[in-house]
Amino acid sequence: MTAPDEIKYTEEHEWVLRTAQDTVRIGITDYAQQQLGDVVFVQLPEVGQQVAAGDALGEVESTKSVSDIYAPVTGEVLARNEQLADQPELVNSAPLGDGWMVELKLADPAQLAGLLDAAGYQKLIDQA
Repeated sequence: MTAPDEIKYTEEHEWVLRTAQDTVRIGITDYAQQQLGDVVFVQLPEVGQQVAAGDALGEVESTKSVSDIYAPVTGEVLARNEQLADQPELVNSAPLGDGWMVELKLADPAQLAGLLDAAGYQKLIDQA
């Protein structure tokens, strides 16, 4: 798996894509969904909820386990992917596309600089 360059990553296997000056879209990586197996349920935060970097943002239930999703940055939930309620398998089939989870309004865009770039994330998963 090759990690796309325009996306930032966390060591907990979330991805972050800047969609506007102060807005990001967040999901779990292809590597994470492969480790989880078939996703059967996704719990997401409510729109308007404030989250801090490192806090649990929701959870993903798969046929293997239940895993927390962590907020890579601090901000306010602007949108959540409502498709995942009826189609949680989108996390498996398109983790970097239709399987996105939430959009956040960044409290501090500088936090993005602390996340892994594609090369750093690739190194992380190569060592796993």
